[in-house]
Amino acid sequence: MKLRLSDEDARFRDEMREYFTTRFPEHIRAKVLARQELTKDDIVESQQALNAEGLAVPNWPVEWGGRDWTQLQRHLWHEEMQLAGVPIPLAFNASMIGPVIAAFGSQEMKERFLPKTANLDIWWSQGFSEPDAGSDLASLRTAAVRDGDEYVVNGQKTWTTLGQYGDWIFTLVRTNPDVKKQAGISMLLIDMTSPGLTVRPIELIDGGHEVNEVFFEDVRVPAENLVGEENKGWNYAKFLLGNERVGVAPVGTTKRWLADAKEAAGDRLSSDPVLASRVAELENELLALELTALRVVAHSAEGKPHPASSVLKLRGTELQQAVTELYVDLAGPWALASGAGEESSAPDWARVSTTQYLNFRKASIYGGSNEVQRQIISGTILGL
Repeated sequence: MKLRLSDEDARFRDEMREYFTTRFPEHIRAKVLARQELTKDDIVESQQALNAEGLAVPNWPVEWGGRDWTQLQRHLWHEEMQLAGVPIPLAFNASMIGPVIAAFGSQEMKERFLPKTANLDIWWSQGFSEPDAGSDLASLRTAAVRDGDEYVVNGQKTWTTLGQYGDWIFTLVRTNPDVKKQAGISMLLIDMTSPGLTVRPIELIDGGHEVNEVFFEDVRVPAENLVGEENKGWNYAKFLLGNERVGVAPVGTTKRWLADAKEAAGDRLSSDPVLASRVAELENELLALELTALRVVAHSAEGKPHPASSVLKLRGTELQQAVTELYVDLAGPWALASGAGEESSAPDWARVSTTQYLNFRKASIYGGSNEVQRQIISGTILGL
């Protein structure tokens, strides 16, 4: 199936494709297309290149760097970026805290943070999950007590992705322990160089360092860093997570991965009907996911993602995992060489297959676990 576009939207898609494939920094695209890990400098350079072209934060208000695009044009921008191997703008900045500040922050807060957030001059971390408050996020216990013109914060956050690079952390804190748990939460912006704030790495199964613990010990935060109103943080968190789920189904990236897997399989697709059937099923599932993404695009009100965004999150992450599993099966014994150096005889895609398969087990947990998404789907879509 081919998406039928108006002449205007077709020109828009072609403009995006031309920029992403011919004018974006090629050395970064090459690393993405080879499924290599990007450095912090790569990610910053990428977003700054996009921001210079007005392509980093099109979902923001125009006065803060956004573009007056239709929802379909935003979808085309997102998909063409992924198909070309261009890194998505850092989600913590572009999709999470940026829109929250734009919607709920004071004018002073917007002026202070939004330009630097769009350009990745500030690298934001997400301070939501805690050891006993993951899927049940509203049970968080990190406390912020008002003391004059400051809040004093004590507690712990965990699974803070790329927190080792963070300059600031947007943090959910409990400011009223005596009300319903959702009602006593606020959102604070905290400088990660503040005295009493400590970041500790969590070593992953492959030895990598992607996630962290963050500890707050009597961290003093200026009250002006409160987002919106005190005790309204749960509303802002729901707004943020809704935006996150819309972008968490990377259809373009998964399509590119699957196309590369078919190329890696080569003649096996014609000689192994089971493998061919498996690939065809994945292609059909991806088509269904893309159509769902378009349905979400067509029916999302500004600032209020369609409930089907939970379907995107659920199926999108499941398909990511299915395609990474396909790579491991295609690699066969080569999968054991995952992480091996250049001296290995395994092709590049096989050397990273197991590492990426293991890493993407996380996809069904972050952004609201898939079990939670099923509950949302049952209640808001199916009416059960």
